[in-house]
Amino acid sequence: MKYGLVLEGGAMRGLFTAGVTDVLMENDIVLDGTVGVSAGAAFGCNYKSGQIRRVIRYNTRFCKDKRYCSKRSLIKTGDLFGAEFCYHTIPNELDLFDNDAFETSPMEFWVVATDITTGKAVYHKCGPIDYDELEWIRASASMPVVARIVEVGGYKLLDGGISDSIPLRFMESRGYEKNVVVVTQPRDYVKKPASGMALMKMKYRKYPELIKAAENRHKMYNSELKHIRSAEEQGKAFVIAPPEALPVGHVEHDPDVMREVYRIGRRIANERLDALREFLGI
Repeated sequence: MKYGLVLEGGAMRGLFTAGVTDVLMENDIVLDGTVGVSAGAAFGCNYKSGQIRRVIRYNTRFCKDKRYCSKRSLIKTGDLFGAEFCYHTIPNELDLFDNDAFETSPMEFWVVATDITTGKAVYHKCGPIDYDELEWIRASASMPVVARIVEVGGYKLLDGGISDSIPLRFMESRGYEKNVVVVTQPRDYVKKPASGMALMKMKYRKYPELIKAAENRHKMYNSELKHIRSAEEQGKAFVIAPPEALPVGHVEHDPDVMREVYRIGRRIANERLDALREFLGI
C-alpha cells in the first residue's frame, strides 16, 4: 500500500497547508509521495526535507521586503513575487533549504506546472535541488499575468493550478492507493468562472490553449472536487480543509495574518490527527 499527499495551491492560503504539514512532521507522519501545486509545491517541498516551521519563518521574516513581493518587483522584473529573491536567494543564502535531507528522503516529490503551448499539466518529479529544480517549483507557482513565463526542461510554463489544481487522479495513476488531500478552500466551495479573462486573452494571445485552459479552469476544479468526494466516500482519500474561507488573499504583508492562517492549519490538523492515523493504519 502506497500512501500519498496531495497539496493544493492558493498563494498565501498555502500557509494553512504549511500548518498541516508541520503537524504531520511533528508527529512523525511521513508518506511515500507528495505532489504539490503552486504554493503546495513551493511550501510542500519542506515536508520532504523535514524542515518544521521553515515556511512560516521565512514568510513572516520577508513579507514586508519589496524584493519578496511588491508592485515594484512586478514593474521591475515582471514577477510580483521576486523570482531570484524568493526561489534562489532565500533558500540558498537567507533561510537555507536542506538539500541533503531532501535528497536522502525516500519520498517522491512531484510538482505540477502548466505547459502554455498545450494548456496541459506537466508533472515533474524533483531530484536533488539545484537551480533547475528550484525553477520547476517557481514555474508551478507562477501565477498568470503577474509572473513571467518560466522556461525549464524544454517547456514554457506557468502555474500548475491552471491545468490540474488538486491532482489526486495523478497520484492514483502513480499507484498511490490512499491519499491525504489538503485543500485550501472550505468543503462547500464551488469555483466560479474566472474574472479578468480579457487581460489573459490580451497577454497570452499567442497561446490559445492556455487561454482555453484558464476559461475552463472552474469546470476542471469542480470536477476534481467531485472526484475527491467520491474517493473519500470509498475510503481512498482523507481530506483536510479549512472550516471556512481563510482570512487571507493571494498577497499578504501582515505577519500576524500569516501566523493566523498557519495556526488554523495546525489546529485542524491536530483535531483530525486521530482520524488520520486510523486512515493510515498507524
